[in-house]
Amino acid sequence: MPCDPTLRRELESLYADLAREIAEAGPACQLTGRCCRFAEYDHTLFISNLEADLLLEDGPGFEGPVDEGSCPFQLGKLCGARERRPLGCRIFYCDPSYRDRGIHLSETYIRRLKDLAVQLGRPWRYAPLHHFLREALANSAPLD
Repeated sequence: MPCDPTLRRELESLYADLAREIAEAGPACQLTGRCCRFAEYDHTLFISNLEADLLLEDGPGFEGPVDEGSCPFQLGKLCGARERRPLGCRIFYCDPSYRDRGIHLSETYIRRLKDLAVQLGRPWRYAPLHHFLREALANSAPLD
């Protein structure tokens, strides 16, 4: 589903609020790129359908195949979708001193995303990134 202007504006506001809270927490990022190598570091990036709409519409293109082991938007050790990266990417830091604060922020902002879905009358879906990317690839396949 295309990302309508109201959804775009609300997500950008939510992301700005989150950025302020993360800045206050002050986690350190050492630019290792570990956050994008899911299998190697035993984590899964979950995103909402609301965020997927924005990422897929405004983010950089990607090619298949898509797997659950890594992010197709990673360029070297950097994020190629930085401006449109989802909540989980924004919250995740390898800094162990930030772990508890990151968990709290995750719970708080996932709740805000759910509330936004209700407010906008949108369905709610929360799934691993690769599910949304695979669906996008399947839906863009040319018909014979």
